[in-house]
Amino acid sequence: MAKEASFDIVSKVDMQEVTNAVDQARREIETRFDFKGSKSEIRLEDGQLTLISDDEYKLSQVYDVLQTKLVKRNVSLKALKPGKIEPAAGGTVRQVITLAQGIDADAAKRMTKLIKDSKIKVQAQIQGDQVRVSGKSRDDLQAVIQMLREADLDIPLQFTNYR
Repeated sequence: MAKEASFDIVSKVDMQEVTNAVDQARREIETRFDFKGSKSEIRLEDGQLTLISDDEYKLSQVYDVLQTKLVKRNVSLKALKPGKIEPAAGGTVRQVITLAQGIDADAAKRMTKLIKDSKIKVQAQIQGDQVRVSGKSRDDLQAVIQMLREADLDIPLQFTNYR
């Protein structure tokens, strides 16, 4: 009898890389000429980034700097869920950006439906904030991974525990 092969689909952000990217972005903002004398800053607190700046234009510049630093550190921008821009104290504006961790129930259901509709001979089951895919053929599992990479899902995916 053939042994079952499986892998897990997860959506996690490497918080160490996010911390490093935030530190690099802070240093760039401190040294850039167009930010001299402005109250621009980035804060990282329990899975949330808070961007603060003088006006919306400078806030968008801070966000762009942060995005480039995250991309250089291989953190997917799909993990960023920006909130709306709101006025803050001292005539500044603030934007809170949440980092998506784990696969929510709706995304997991869409993924399992996508896998079942593909007619590949594998089983997908939701286990908390991850999805386990198992099947007899490793080629089928590779086909599922390829299909999910090509599908434009709105969350970053990693494939772990490939056995």
